[in-house]
Amino acid sequence: MRAVGYAETGGVEVLQNIDLPVRDPGRGEVRVRIARSGVNPTDWKSRNGAIHMPIPAGRFQVPHLDGAGTVDAVGEDVDSALVGQRVWVWLVAYKRLEGTAQEFATIPAGLVEPLPESASFDVGASLGVPFMTAHRALTLNEGGPKRLGPGALDGVVVLVAGGAGAWAAGLPLCGPPWPP
Repeated sequence: MRAVGYAETGGVEVLQNIDLPVRDPGRGEVRVRIARSGVNPTDWKSRNGAIHMPIPAGRFQVPHLDGAGTVDAVGEDVDSALVGQRVWVWLVAYKRLEGTAQEFATIPAGLVEPLPESASFDVGASLGVPFMTAHRALTLNEGGPKRLGPGALDGVVVLVAGGAGAWAAGLPLCGPPWPP
């Protein structure tokens, strides 16, 4: 399968188009055909070495924490009804060599969330880290709600800093999007 990866840290020049085998999901994993891979600041900070994660000799880091696509296989102990489901995924490359900058990503099932038909894969790929960060910021404050829902933040003033300035977009990996 097509993938983008790097064997050493640095600027964009270290990124390489690579060919990797499609891996079958193991126990508690799903395999997602990635339609869009989301890029976050953590992704390029890891690539340029600002966030250190060693890459074993002879291996590649496939970047990108977030993405969206369709489940095409499940491993043992995962509901087979997920096959064919549209999903968004998050933290895929966290402490792992396998991110979403590839055609198929094998992912722990707990990092896979349903993506409604009304939401595009672009939207799904942009959720992950930004969405989880915002959710935690709104639910971990003293006296704040533990869960979000209608009215949970009534009367609360929320400052959204960088809401239009941060870049976390779902992008095709190489050229036009792959067929669904």
